[in-house]
Amino acid sequence: MAITINIYYSGKNSSAKKFAEEMVSSGIVDQIRAEKGNLKYEYFFPMNDGETVLLIDSWKNQEALDVHHASPMMKRIVLLREKYDLTMKVERYVTDETGIPEKDKSFII
Repeated sequence: MAITINIYYSGKNSSAKKFAEEMVSSGIVDQIRAEKGNLKYEYFFPMNDGETVLLIDSWKNQEALDVHHASPMMKRIVLLREKYDLTMKVERYVTDETGIPEKDKSFII
């Protein structure tokens, strides 16, 4: 059961984008991607909101996510969030183990 978390970071004056750029340039993103159980850690920029960055963060299971949350890296992330004065909106999804229903497959190329 994979867990995917969408985190919308929002700020002012492009601070969310600067946060994402520093996460990448500091090596934190590469370290997170190398953690056992990490499936995806990618930033996206919504077309309709220039002050928000979407992080899609996916983990193999809750145990892997718990280990990540307990790591010293989380303190670094919190400090960067504070540095850029960001707010967060979080959505959490659990993978449907049954897969894609047959009736939906016709919509997927």
